[in-house]
Amino acid sequence: MLRMRPSHVLPESRPRRRLGPAGTMLRIPVFRLLGRTGVSRVSLQEGSASRHYSSGSLGARDDVCDARAYFTTPIFYVNAAPHIGHLYSALLADALYRHRRLRVPSVAATRFSTGTDEHGLKIQQAAATAGLAPTELCDRVSAQFQQLFQEAGISCTDFIRTTEARHRAAVQHFWGVLKARGLLYKGLYEGWYCASDECFLPETKVTWQPGPSGDSCPVSLESGHPVSWTKEENYIFRLSQFREPLQRWLRSNPQAITPEPFHHAVLQWLEDELPDLSVSRRSSHLHWGIPVPGDDSQTIYVWLDALVNYLTVIGYPNAEFKSWWPATSHVIGKDILKFHAIYWPAFLLGAGMSPPHRIYVHSHWTVCGQKMSKSLGNVVDPRTCLDRYTVDGFRYFLLRQGVPNWDCDYYDEKVVKLLDSELADALGGLLNRCTANRINPSGTYPSFCTTCFPSEPGLLEAPVRAQAEDYALVSAVATLPKQVADHYDNFQIYKALEAVSSCVRQTNGFVQRHAPWKLNWESPVDAPWLGTVLHVAFECLRVFGTLLQPVTPSLADRLLSRLGVSATERGLGELYFLPRFYGHPCPFEGRRLGPETGLLFPRLDQSRAWLMKAHRT
Repeated sequence: MLRMRPSHVLPESRPRRRLGPAGTMLRIPVFRLLGRTGVSRVSLQEGSASRHYSSGSLGARDDVCDARAYFTTPIFYVNAAPHIGHLYSALLADALYRHRRLRVPSVAATRFSTGTDEHGLKIQQAAATAGLAPTELCDRVSAQFQQLFQEAGISCTDFIRTTEARHRAAVQHFWGVLKARGLLYKGLYEGWYCASDECFLPETKVTWQPGPSGDSCPVSLESGHPVSWTKEENYIFRLSQFREPLQRWLRSNPQAITPEPFHHAVLQWLEDELPDLSVSRRSSHLHWGIPVPGDDSQTIYVWLDALVNYLTVIGYPNAEFKSWWPATSHVIGKDILKFHAIYWPAFLLGAGMSPPHRIYVHSHWTVCGQKMSKSLGNVVDPRTCLDRYTVDGFRYFLLRQGVPNWDCDYYDEKVVKLLDSELADALGGLLNRCTANRINPSGTYPSFCTTCFPSEPGLLEAPVRAQAEDYALVSAVATLPKQVADHYDNFQIYKALEAVSSCVRQTNGFVQRHAPWKLNWESPVDAPWLGTVLHVAFECLRVFGTLLQPVTPSLADRLLSRLGVSATERGLGELYFLPRFYGHPCPFEGRRLGPETGLLFPRLDQSRAWLMKAHRT
């Protein structure tokens, strides 16, 4: 049911000279990208002044080297097979986790959990409809999620199922803490209940709509699902006590919920009265769940049960969990924001714990402008997409096109157009051109000529061949790791991929502009510049491959392997871009390239007929 600063830019101490229009001399400040604390900064002596090495690595900061980080997806309800919305949640968390691992490689410093939510009335009813025991249904659908995530390259460190014994122990302990702190009481609860959403609703969140027979029926104002009037004796959580603490938490932590519109929405909800919350149901009505400790007549409310999974994974109630909490980032769909941004933090505060560090919220996927629905027959099977577009291709599409702030639309032609343009043509074409035997017959990482491409821009005397646009490219790629890291920190992975794609286009423009295929290795004039053009292109490709690892791990591996970059040279701590430009040795210069592995990403749209055939499968 739970579904869905790396561097600072500082001005250099002295201006650079550069030729302006009509040969006039311009004096402009040059900005250098300086590494954060703990990142090496090499200086070049230039007379009595020094320049900072702007391609310094984007490694871990001192304040995060030893810090732990814990990423989670929602745990997914097993009443139906997984769809692309579930996969999108998992991919967002996976990319955040993988990017963090590039910055802090230690396996012990980062965790990532996902799983399945297997209790509740909907499961109980779905199993009865299918003629199965609830455990059989849960085993079947949970296995589907596990298989999908394995095929999609989701690198979780834990897959939690709420039917596990460790989770039952954690939930019952958490319940005991709330009870011991006087936050649970037994009372008569009367109000609207939505079985589909597994939640209670105030009168203001219920509306009336014509039902199948034409009669007016009560439904949830938010989800449109039917609701029914419920009156029973339950355990109730004193949620009303936490309205002001929640407001203080959110106002003092403006990035606690990202993107900002969702943070604002929660504060708006908290302007209204926050009634106490029923946290159990009669066992005679709901038996498929975890019993209330000491009272078998009651079953713990499925949302309280499910939310505690985040603690179960890190060892709660054993003391070890404290080293991971609250350094936690939840990735959730907007439909479950209230449960994660109001109920869950209130439960935690009530248990004497802090709310999670970050709650990253994403919107939903539609299909050709319509909401995915079984009745419409437009539910997209993610496993079919992984097979049709490749794992890396479909990962790239969802993370490149998915914008957390608003719903995104899926259709086949959009996938093909994006992947062919950005992965096959732009990135794959760049790698293939620069490694082709015709222009790189030695099969090595060519040498960089500092006289052809001096670090001082604007010089026109021979043998300088670099142009103003070439310096713009170097600047753009040098700052790219910081841009990408900032976008990840702001939960804007799509912007990180936009930035990489923009630099790929710039690099293609650089290669096209200097046409290395027209240069001759036998010419003493051409050879140094030909090597330099290929060296710069390889260095750009190395940066792109490194930064694409969280999104397209297999494709990035093939790209980096083709360049001869070893497994120990692929972290952000080792990402020193174009050191020869600044007068420092490059460990890759002269190294043999890796073996030829064919096209990096074959084009999908070989013909319109192929696309139509794929769509019918």
